[in-house]
Amino acid sequence: MSHTCATPKDLSMGHALPPFHLLPGAPASPVLLHVPHSARVIPDHVRAGIELDDEALDLELDHITDSHTAELAAEAATATPLTPWRFVNGLSRLVIDPERFPDEREEMLAVGMGAVYTRTTHREPLRSPDVDPQPLIDRYFHPYAAAMTAAVDARLAATGRAVVIDVHSYPSAPLPYELHGTGPRPPICLGTDAFHTPPDLLAQAEEAFAAFGGTGINSPFAGTYVPLKHYGVDPRVSALMIEIRRDVHMPEPGGPAHRTGSTALASALAALVGALSGASEQDARA
Repeated sequence: MSHTCATPKDLSMGHALPPFHLLPGAPASPVLLHVPHSARVIPDHVRAGIELDDEALDLELDHITDSHTAELAAEAATATPLTPWRFVNGLSRLVIDPERFPDEREEMLAVGMGAVYTRTTHREPLRSPDVDPQPLIDRYFHPYAAAMTAAVDARLAATGRAVVIDVHSYPSAPLPYELHGTGPRPPICLGTDAFHTPPDLLAQAEEAFAAFGGTGINSPFAGTYVPLKHYGVDPRVSALMIEIRRDVHMPEPGGPAHRTGSTALASALAALVGALSGASEQDARA
């Protein structure tokens, strides 16, 4: 696979199109499928600050990208009676990682993988350790966070609740950057939050993905994404992270998706979205 360099038309440059996309769903749907790590696009000015040569960068993107998750979310969205909303990052997480804290709260700073990475998945140099992350955070991270917050606010205003489903993938064998890679690596890992993941949401996900050989909770990756405005204070916002072990649907470290595995995963995700949308769907038909 190859990476894509581009100069995106982002909000901070004053152009019309941001480097992320909110894809509309049904007005009555509370569900927001969040796909933050599926892209390989790196703007030219960001590529200039990355120390890897093109071959090494392509391999790093194979390791770090949650390939095919955007397509999985799109396929699932078309298979549900009440179409969910989708928020999709159009840039590689090597530009900024929108799911990291942009400050010292982020534990992944210990391995050079805060909001702006300075190390690779194998703990090799990616950027100079002296790089100032703030320009990238200001240009890309904060607009992304603001747009996600607005998307959640819109679901709350329209339906009285918001359900954020993070769609990720992870390698079958741990990579050196992982801080918690020694635990179980089930086919489907479900990341939860004590405040924002109610038991019924977790149970619905376990049922939807039961056919893949097992689900696990918070291993090897834990937690889920909730905008900071809502985090820990708004129980109307529920959230769950779905981490798909990559050998379920693709070769590793990168390559085309296996049609059978991808179709089954999309069907399972659609079933989960349908279950989560049930009350709103009934309200919409009333």
